[in-house]
Amino acid sequence: MTVVVSGIRPTGNLHLGNYFGALKSFIRMQEENQCFFFIADYHSLTTHPTPADLHGNVKNVLVEFLACGLDPEKATLYIQSDLPETAELYLLLNMNAYVGELERCTSFKEKIRQQPQNVNAGLLTYPTLMAADIIIHRAHKVPVGKDQEQHLEMTRTFANRFNRLYHVDYFPEPVAYTFEENLVKMPGLDGSLKMSKSENENSAIFLADPPEVIRKKVMRAVTDAGPTEMNQPKPQAIENLFTLMKTLSAPETFAHFSNLYDTCQIRYGDMKKQLSEDVILFTETFREKIRELHANNAYLKKVVALGAEKAHASAQKTIREVREIIGFKSF
Repeated sequence: MTVVVSGIRPTGNLHLGNYFGALKSFIRMQEENQCFFFIADYHSLTTHPTPADLHGNVKNVLVEFLACGLDPEKATLYIQSDLPETAELYLLLNMNAYVGELERCTSFKEKIRQQPQNVNAGLLTYPTLMAADIIIHRAHKVPVGKDQEQHLEMTRTFANRFNRLYHVDYFPEPVAYTFEENLVKMPGLDGSLKMSKSENENSAIFLADPPEVIRKKVMRAVTDAGPTEMNQPKPQAIENLFTLMKTLSAPETFAHFSNLYDTCQIRYGDMKKQLSEDVILFTETFREKIRELHANNAYLKKVVALGAEKAHASAQKTIREVREIIGFKSF
């Protein structure tokens, strides 16, 4: 079975939300499926058209993919811009994508609200580029988050439309990859439901963050004045801290602070100090691997070359056959 992961955009380092939200499951997926993981540098230009250090950002994500456990020998790990076939299929899909359906896309409406000064064509046609990323490898299943479900539905629409217009049964209609276990959704330190760097970088704990930065971020996490009644329901910001502790700390540590909260004896400063050290301990292995990989440019070059070679083999076949179906011929 072919599985394509719509890659992570190189707009910064990976954080704990990325790891628990998807990467942990991707590591298992590569053992069971033919997987394509890519770094979406084309996509990043829709919101950051003039990046200060695009190459450096790509390198960071590549290093952190590898540090998390993605194996370039087992899966195809490549950089989106290293695959020109994606851009060609993106162009061809746009010929049969309608402006109205693209304008109705929820993420497009949200982005133009967030960046009214930069409503570009790439932002509008984001779903067709995402579709090209997926069906360039004729994928059957795609792991997506809730915010990408509409894009996957549009990918199915574009695949089905191509088949219908050209009277073929060529592209599969990919469906969402369902994980066996529930994914852990990591909340933000700012009291938000999702750990994300887009709204507030200090809300997210990055895998590469040094210990002193982790301590500073956790100690600044949003709290309140504390419970005033026994077994009082937790506000969202406090629930977030306990979710992080339940995921990253020892069970007895979580139980200890839960009991202190329920009995109105909680001291958030003590809880944050303990959580800081537990986060530092959990991320220590990642930090060490990240340091080693960043210094090994020869290995990174080998990984990128291998990924491009494997991705090309898949994509070139698709483009050759798509061109034949449409009617492009050489004289």
